[in-house]
Amino acid sequence: MNTLTISISSRVFNSVYLPFLEDQRRYLVFYGGAGSGKSVFICQRYLYRLLREPGRNLLVVRGVERANRTSTFALFKQTIQSWGLSAFFKIREDEMRIVCLLGGSEILFRGLSDVEQLKSITFTGGVLTDVWIEEASEIAEKDFQQLDVRLRGRGRKKQMVLSFNPISMNHWLKRRFFDHPMKEVGVLHTTYRNNRFLDAEYQALLESYRESDPYYYQVYCLGQWGVYGNTVFDREKTAAQLSHRMEQKPLREGYFQWREEGARLRDIHWVDAQDGYIRLYRLPEQGQRYVLGGDTAGEGSDAFVGQVMAVASGEQVAVLRHRMDEDLYAKQIYCLGTYYAQALVGIETNFSTFPVRELQRLGYPHQFVRRSEDDYTHRLHTSYGFRTTSVTRPVILSMLITFARENPEKINDITTLEEMLTFVRNRSGRPEAQSGAHDDCVMALAIACYLRESWWEQGSTGEGTDTSGWTEDMWEDYRQANEEEKRYLLQRWGCSTVSRDLKG
Repeated sequence: MNTLTISISSRVFNSVYLPFLEDQRRYLVFYGGAGSGKSVFICQRYLYRLLREPGRNLLVVRGVERANRTSTFALFKQTIQSWGLSAFFKIREDEMRIVCLLGGSEILFRGLSDVEQLKSITFTGGVLTDVWIEEASEIAEKDFQQLDVRLRGRGRKKQMVLSFNPISMNHWLKRRFFDHPMKEVGVLHTTYRNNRFLDAEYQALLESYRESDPYYYQVYCLGQWGVYGNTVFDREKTAAQLSHRMEQKPLREGYFQWREEGARLRDIHWVDAQDGYIRLYRLPEQGQRYVLGGDTAGEGSDAFVGQVMAVASGEQVAVLRHRMDEDLYAKQIYCLGTYYAQALVGIETNFSTFPVRELQRLGYPHQFVRRSEDDYTHRLHTSYGFRTTSVTRPVILSMLITFARENPEKINDITTLEEMLTFVRNRSGRPEAQSGAHDDCVMALAIACYLRESWWEQGSTGEGTDTSGWTEDMWEDYRQANEEEKRYLLQRWGCSTVSRDLKG
């Protein structure tokens, strides 16, 4: 049997798939770009297994049944003929059924327009042991669950294979098999580069998209997670940076520990951990200054986030993202800010002011100060933290959109980049996360981007000064200036708190 395996393997299979030829895990997930050969391998693998393991029965499904006839059913017939196995299989065209004459195994091809009808499917001998869902991204999660339930009973080990091109990042497949992996899952990502049988003409066509349509190349040719809809951020640049970052890991992953002594944190130290929720992409550099934007868990969010940016370069150097209690979040932010040269910290206060008050209690020396005007007395009030309003939200998002378009290479975090690709304009034009997606990292980075702009005004002490002497023309000149020009204007006109234009 081993001789047969080696002989067949060396002649007909792409080598990247060979580790999965005998894989017995409950779920196998094959995803990637066009021309990767994943569907061909799955077909070959099933024929190989049915010949060697009599009694296995396979159900091949797609979203629409008629699509099976011209794709998977045709592929099985073609492979049987090319392998010279026509004498061992009986093909019933009318009912799209293939019977293995050596052991009685059968292959049925069906659609999912009415998944309840699949419950009545029977095989001449034995029970359903295998399911292949081709183009799994086309089916609903509830249909997958119905098929999963059908693979039950004692006896032979059951298995489900899924194949698809990962077009939409906001898809149940990504949540189930990638974000929160199930047990007993084997996953393989492949592209046309892994297919040694691909003809040169088709390969050249796919390669041509690298220059003519970079986003199409990233998503459809390289099989990276993409997104539907009118994306707010430049999707080509974001997708390219995501692809680049996929090949790299953070410098360190972990979290901070400390010893509490009254209202102070002592002996703060970093702990490396594979399951750590803080990712460091660049360590603190002597003489450099940093800002830290925070987004608290509120409506539509289930995680606390902190984003650290370097003031001089704008590089995203660290990210905190985790589900935790507010007090622990505040203390991790305290430690993270302290680690990065007492970064200017601005945490959103829309849903809770507790993290800001906790930082104040712990004596963190460098919080962002916002000013607001009392509607009745017209007196200015100062408060710690950042408040996202109908006025401030468009401003900070516009700043981040511009920054990301001009400096995509400065964004290092995969989760942040993925959120950027699912941050779209809704029907009324408002930028927001797609339904089911998150924007925690985007909003925290937008706040950090704004803090970076205001560093020159609040950076030295964390306190803002009066800007009543600035005219609207002066403010307009300041907003349109680059960083060098802003420093010059500050020296000429005096320090200010740029958050004046972000009241509330």
